[in-house]
Amino acid sequence: MREVLYEPRFADRSPGEVVATLLDERRYLCSERTMYRLLAEGGESRERRNQRRHPVYTRPELVATAPNEVWSWDITKLLGPRKWTYYYLYVLLDLYSRYAVGWMVADRENARLASNLIEETCRKYEANPKTLTLHSDRGAPMTAKCTAQLLADLGVTRSLSRPRVSDDNPFSEAQFKTLKYHPGFPGRFEGQEVATNYCRSFFPWYNHHHRHAGIAMLTPADVYFGRAKGRLADRQKVLARAYETHPERFPRRCPEPATLPEAVYINPPPVAAQPGGAHQFPT
Repeated sequence: MREVLYEPRFADRSPGEVVATLLDERRYLCSERTMYRLLAEGGESRERRNQRRHPVYTRPELVATAPNEVWSWDITKLLGPRKWTYYYLYVLLDLYSRYAVGWMVADRENARLASNLIEETCRKYEANPKTLTLHSDRGAPMTAKCTAQLLADLGVTRSLSRPRVSDDNPFSEAQFKTLKYHPGFPGRFEGQEVATNYCRSFFPWYNHHHRHAGIAMLTPADVYFGRAKGRLADRQKVLARAYETHPERFPRRCPEPATLPEAVYINPPPVAAQPGGAHQFPT
């Protein structure tokens, strides 16, 4: 049986073709399934073509316990006045506070523009390169050599998402959703300057007035600039006075304000994700 399968004329034929050929020669040796079994036993039943091996990408696991430890950045398209016309909004976001530390509107995705924004933002906020990690997806500007070289020159650690895994960069995605779901968002912009002017009004509102459920309903500026502890203490005083005035409204105990998470994670490790472990996801 095996000798027939190993004949030169059947070297590049499937078992189904071998069975059919033998039947045309008025011979029947075994079923197609049996031939597959015999070939499998000899380790000869496999894909003959060379298969592409996809690289294994590491799952990013990042944690921030204070501002300027992890920044996340991304680029989103803003619709222009006509179909297929776009402007590109670059945003650098502090992970712990959700504070937008840097942004820019451009007419294209470009690694050099992104590098300039990153360098200027690091200088503006005096971020310590030795303790700063910059996280992004794997878009062309993020993986470009000039961006990688800039981060190496600055001493900033680079972190990249896995391909086609949106959850690896959730905080930037959530911030873009806040931008585009804002009641004042126009949908389309008549020009790049119009888009820039809109962002000039949006980001001060976002940083100084928008309250996040993920950071105890504080503003990003409160957390980034260290005002969170005082804000929460003031809230506790107000609740304590309300409890003293009308204790019947609080049958269990004096109410307490929401607390600021001790740590914010991208893909928390298993220990942190367990009950009782500190973890925070974008809101």
